[in-house]
Amino acid sequence: MAVLLLAEVTGGELATDATAKALTAAKQMGDVTVLVAGPAAAADAAAKLDGVAKVLSADDAAYANMLAEPVADLVISLAGDYGHIVAPATANAKNVLPRVAALLDVMVISDVSGVVDAETFERPIYAGNAIQTVKSTDATKVVSVRTSTFDAAGDGGSAAVESIAGAGDKGLSVWVEDKVATSDRPELTSAGIVVSGGRGVGSEEDFALIEKLADKLGAAVGASRAAVDSGFAPNDWQVGQTGKVVAPELYVAIGISGAIQHLAGMKDSKIIVAINKDEEAPIFQVADYGLVADLFEAVPELTEKL
Repeated sequence: MAVLLLAEVTGGELATDATAKALTAAKQMGDVTVLVAGPAAAADAAAKLDGVAKVLSADDAAYANMLAEPVADLVISLAGDYGHIVAPATANAKNVLPRVAALLDVMVISDVSGVVDAETFERPIYAGNAIQTVKSTDATKVVSVRTSTFDAAGDGGSAAVESIAGAGDKGLSVWVEDKVATSDRPELTSAGIVVSGGRGVGSEEDFALIEKLADKLGAAVGASRAAVDSGFAPNDWQVGQTGKVVAPELYVAIGISGAIQHLAGMKDSKIIVAINKDEEAPIFQVADYGLVADLFEAVPELTEKL
């Protein structure tokens, strides 16, 4: 079966990590053509990914900000040649794919964490406490991929790049501005190490302890929803069911009790370290290493010794 993979393009550049992980899933469904709605340089980068049969490059100003309406129209104009339309489960794809599915009158199979075959998929439900197996009989399967559960496809590809015309812009929406927080730290969803703080940190000022440890480790900074709701950390640091899903090599949870909603966003991490003064905290049930200690003593000491 032919698969059309919508590449993740951010700031005019290919988001290689998200696209490569979605490619790993897409290859299990059939021969993959990557659609790049963005600059030609992003299409060239996509062509180097291992396992790509062809790259379609739509270098059109209408797609510069990945607005759902023009991008969905582009995907629909190509959909007739493909049995699957796939994208990484990013903010952009979660905006575009429901519109694509509605226009095709099919369902969205969201947050796929496993591919059984070309028609059957696994996805987490109940905050990740159960895995649902879904078989779709739709003529076109519209699938978003939870990238944290797939390894990234490697480099070494040499796919042909074909330039295609855009599908036009009906003017249904207009980009106004993006407010983007800039940081020298790694991006949260692709970082190899994440250090997160919870309500136990106590205040926005004391969150500096978390940041100092993260900087010492070269890590991204995360936060529980309780910490974000309390104003200790910004929204884009939130890890969990209603935040970002991460699966780094090392996840350090500090002052986080381990509510089920938070665990849903980080329990696939390779190694989990928890620091909490409550020895009954649920976070210790998923942690590989647990330290029952006052974070205000343990974290500065850990940072100093590192």
